[in-house]
Amino acid sequence: MADSAGSSETSYLLPPNREDWEEQGIPDFVYGQKELTREGIQWPRTAPSLPDTRPLSHFDSALCSAWRQRMELGLFRYRLGELQTRTLPGPMGFVAQLNVERGVQRRRPQNIRSVRQAFDPEEFNFNKIRPGEVLFRLRREPDPPGVLQQEDILVMINVSPLEWGHVLLVPEPARGLPQRLLPGALRAGLEAVLLSSHPGFRVGFNSLGGLASVNHLHLHGYYLPHRLPVEGAPSEPLDPGGRLHLLQAVPAPGFLFYTGGPGPDIEALVSRVCRATDYLTAREIAHNLFVTRGAPPGQTSFSSTLTGVRVILWPRKSSFGVKEREAFNVALCELAGHLPVKTPQDFSSLTEAAALALIRDCLLPPAQAEEVRAALVALTAQEEQ
Repeated sequence: MADSAGSSETSYLLPPNREDWEEQGIPDFVYGQKELTREGIQWPRTAPSLPDTRPLSHFDSALCSAWRQRMELGLFRYRLGELQTRTLPGPMGFVAQLNVERGVQRRRPQNIRSVRQAFDPEEFNFNKIRPGEVLFRLRREPDPPGVLQQEDILVMINVSPLEWGHVLLVPEPARGLPQRLLPGALRAGLEAVLLSSHPGFRVGFNSLGGLASVNHLHLHGYYLPHRLPVEGAPSEPLDPGGRLHLLQAVPAPGFLFYTGGPGPDIEALVSRVCRATDYLTAREIAHNLFVTRGAPPGQTSFSSTLTGVRVILWPRKSSFGVKEREAFNVALCELAGHLPVKTPQDFSSLTEAAALALIRDCLLPPAQAEEVRAALVALTAQEEQ
């Protein structure tokens, strides 16, 4: 059922009868280089909501229409309405949202004991989901010689959504890959952000020990119609070539990688980031990663125009299981400044100081953080050799 990204013939909606779902097969969303080149992505004067009346890309339209249909069909664990949202007073600009249902009804995390834990086919994995949970297969058109071909990525609903359009990007689930970041998966996440014309579409990855709840390779993607501090925060260069920066003035200092857009620069960035996550995984250091449109490194601009894509990597203490008594659990979105809060009491009383305390309690101790910093700088320097 392959079709070009610009065609209106492909349907990403399920037929009305459930018995026809499996027979339909998975539709292909096929895209090429031209769909990745989008200039002038910017925040409007008022935050864009979803469903959105502004012109969306073909990717956004396909994802949002199929996602909305699955919500109407009752394939989620709860019906997501408009979430109560407030920006916490203070310089960080935390975006707190009340999401009681996710805190109560999400699937219990698997028993994870190691960042390098092997895939277990007996545990829940994405080969066991209902057919209707898959929206489409993300497929890249054949690239010119010398450029790696993108593997197929299934885009499926997260049945316990954080926000509107919350999906999972799962590379070839039948391969049974453990939750360890691979270049093809990261490249797909970067390109999904570039395919979207919505400034608030973000992608992220939680390692095992970094609050990944399923040990089967996947990334998260979701729409949040609010700016986050990591988009335009300043950074300090860590190597002379400007390929690795330390993000500052954010909830948690992180390693910043940047690309101005599609092309060879993305291949270099993917390789650089995956070398860093391989280093962390080999040493049993949990980590979270966040992909968002944002300003180039070194700039402190919070202007409305988002000129490129920022990738932020946070090494952190391992945390196995969910800490039920805390206002929120610290994973990819919380480190970026988006706080899904579990109870009305915590939502109304949460302060910036309390949020910062929870987040910073999950970071590596200073000596280990400095060791990781030196190692990633050394890995970056090896690119020149």
